[in-house]
Amino acid sequence: MPRKRNKENAGLPARWRHYHGAYFYRVPPGLEAQWEGHKQFRLGTSLGEAASEWAKRMNTAERPVTYIRELLERYALEVIPAKAVATRAAENASLVRLRKVFEEMRLVDVEPQHVYKYADTRFDKHGKKSLSTARHDVSVFRHAFTKAVEWGLIKKHPFKGEVRLKGAPPRTRYIEDSEIVEALALIPTRKSGSVRMIQAYIRIKMLIGLRMGDLLRLRMSDITGTGIKVMPRKTANTTGIARTFTWTPELRAAVDMAIDARPCLSPWLFCTRKGEGYFDEKTGKPHGWNSMWKRFMKRLLKETKITERFTEHDLRAKCASDAESLERAKELLGHADCKITERVYRRKPEIVRPLR
Repeated sequence: MPRKRNKENAGLPARWRHYHGAYFYRVPPGLEAQWEGHKQFRLGTSLGEAASEWAKRMNTAERPVTYIRELLERYALEVIPAKAVATRAAENASLVRLRKVFEEMRLVDVEPQHVYKYADTRFDKHGKKSLSTARHDVSVFRHAFTKAVEWGLIKKHPFKGEVRLKGAPPRTRYIEDSEIVEALALIPTRKSGSVRMIQAYIRIKMLIGLRMGDLLRLRMSDITGTGIKVMPRKTANTTGIARTFTWTPELRAAVDMAIDARPCLSPWLFCTRKGEGYFDEKTGKPHGWNSMWKRFMKRLLKETKITERFTEHDLRAKCASDAESLERAKELLGHADCKITERVYRRKPEIVRPLR
């Protein structure tokens, strides 16, 4: 049985520790040559960076797996690296939380009640129960056990189909047409830049409902004579089906506005003052865009009649809500099934005619 970890290292993989603002791996004696001669190998400053470096150098396929910590280690090395950047970061964070509770348990001892108890003790940084964190962690844990069955480590999944957690209620914020009018009427302080760029973004989003990642990754080469060509990142490795949004006068005008709003020539439709794209592929997040959006929202609340913030994701929901039918909304958002479209994105209040 390994010795108890220090508090700051609890939940990290075996032989990891965090100090001086970085993650380090304590190399087993005799294996220093595989780690460039180091006894303490620096993996990286962020959890995602450290996990990626560790996965490149480790091979766990032949190691015996008896305990949860060993299963989660193999999952981190063989499964997570194949996922998108943002997903890798989120799942590595889940593994840290799962290890703190389950690492000393054997695979064969896990039962549904253990998972329910774990979910019931998940709290956010404000001390409130977090349904979203619990569901995400359990989803990762469930997949890890699915892989355990695939790898022949256990014969049967211990809780698949047995654990059903209550989901967080979907967001209901619906952006009224008048709010869009207010947002598009906000007067920019300069010809190009943040305000005009976000206004163009809103117009395009309202028409085609693209996910933020796909919209911010649009290149000028995607703007063709036929329309806007997009390969949705979320389904690129599954269906692999590209989409083309054909031109309408409104869409053409919105794209022209985005081109005019760019602060410089760039291969990207939405770009920074240096001509770079907003989406950081290393982190999977659009940090500069998020900051710009917050400043835009601050101005809206201060200078217009809008009294409640709306998110970029709420725009996608408005596009779905304003579509003439559920099937049309599903088509615009690129969903494989109408259920998620109806449950999460169709938010517009129904108009009901009285009997008399």
